[in-house]
Amino acid sequence: MAHLSRRSALTVIAAGGAALAGRRAWAEASPGRAIYPVAIPVYQTHFVADRIGYFKEAGLDCKLIQGGSGVKTREIIASSQGDVGIGDITHPMQLSNHGRIARVLMPVDTRSSAVMFIIRKDLKDQGINTLEAFTQWKRPDGRKPIVSVSSLGGTNHVWASYYMETMGLDDKVTWIGTGNVDTMLGSLKSKQVDILVSSLSLLNEAQQQGWGELLFDGTDEAIWNKHIGGKVPVTAQFTLQSTIDKDPAKMQAFVTALWRAAQWIKTHKAEDIYDTIEPYVGSTSRSANLLEISALQKVADYEGTIDAASFARGEKVWFREMTGIKPLRMDEVVNTALVDAARKAYPG
Repeated sequence: MAHLSRRSALTVIAAGGAALAGRRAWAEASPGRAIYPVAIPVYQTHFVADRIGYFKEAGLDCKLIQGGSGVKTREIIASSQGDVGIGDITHPMQLSNHGRIARVLMPVDTRSSAVMFIIRKDLKDQGINTLEAFTQWKRPDGRKPIVSVSSLGGTNHVWASYYMETMGLDDKVTWIGTGNVDTMLGSLKSKQVDILVSSLSLLNEAQQQGWGELLFDGTDEAIWNKHIGGKVPVTAQFTLQSTIDKDPAKMQAFVTALWRAAQWIKTHKAEDIYDTIEPYVGSTSRSANLLEISALQKVADYEGTIDAASFARGEKVWFREMTGIKPLRMDEVVNTALVDAARKAYPG
């Protein structure tokens, strides 16, 4: 096979050559870094692309790095220490608002799977069974109840705070960020926090350990539709525009690998997915992870597209005082070219 120079490869990619979407056009593997926030299944496309070998097949020598939170993941991408990140869609918007123009490469879901309000079991046992009742309760020192999220400004915070705002309750609690899975669960166990907002795997773990119970399920489709109105891209793959400009072929390789991972997930059972990603989500039990993976299958976006209607629904959540994000148009946020090329090379 004739060898293509790096310059030739870039030229072909820029011209939209879908045939090159599946692999690098030159022989050597290209080093890369994919950043994910915390060790939960919602970030499974990164884990699958690594474990199944799609990064490698795309010509990438890719290292997966845990950022520790969505905000830290955003900071790593902003500093160009990572090639592609996964997290709340507001992260690339925040970057663009602050002069680091960023792009959504591919959405991974259609509603949040991580807005479960997990209340301390002792408070639930006291009869606190609604968010309204919770906000009326005071801590022993007389202060507002504390709600924990992975990071302030991350997915849990963005969507949980919107629910609280629509109910007129957002100013009746104190929000804090508690980091990764172990520290989030530890803060609930030690009663340093009163509610933990997270995913099904952490709810299941908290219930099994006797630390917490479900108070409000913001992932429920009926509740979501009542407050949000329908499908919205919540979690997405993203990068800096300058990273794309620097090496478009490399970014095409990343998107192609992640697209293939999404299609693999689409056609496999929860047990198969868990067995594949277990090294990345081992902080919580098999049963907890299986529950969450099954829930993710109901909200996953296997098409990798964002339409005008879903973007418009998200605007009321993304562009408000809490986030501080100045409004952006969809074409200022979303790059469609790379996923389109991946889709042509590997039809779903």
